[in-house]
Amino acid sequence: MPGKIQSYRDLNVFNSAMEVSMLIFHLSKNFPKEEKYSLTDQIRRSSRSVCANLAEAWRKRRYKAAFIAKLNDVESEACETQVWLDYAFQCGYIDMDEKDTLLDKYDTIIGQIVKMILTADKWIIPVKI
Repeated sequence: MPGKIQSYRDLNVFNSAMEVSMLIFHLSKNFPKEEKYSLTDQIRRSSRSVCANLAEAWRKRRYKAAFIAKLNDVESEACETQVWLDYAFQCGYIDMDEKDTLLDKYDTIIGQIVKMILTADKWIIPVKI
């Protein structure tokens, strides 16, 4: 059935998060070497964690509380990434347009996650005993 969501890979929010994490990966290649174990590592980890936690949330759909808890982790990781983007800008590693574009993308992702949280019942898999 076309358009049916069968995997986390079919979620628009997952694909958006993957796209933006790859943009961050490529941008962070130009960060100074002294940032390798701090800013570079942190921004890459948090941006990738958005995708990983979405995949985990998808598998926890049998239990509403677990699903929502994992989506809260997704939202937190997206917000953390926004903080690292602010640092990257303040340090002069990315320009204002790059920062604003990426922050807007994360605002959209966060909005999609909040919507999933608020409509969690439509995502839950009924447990049949």
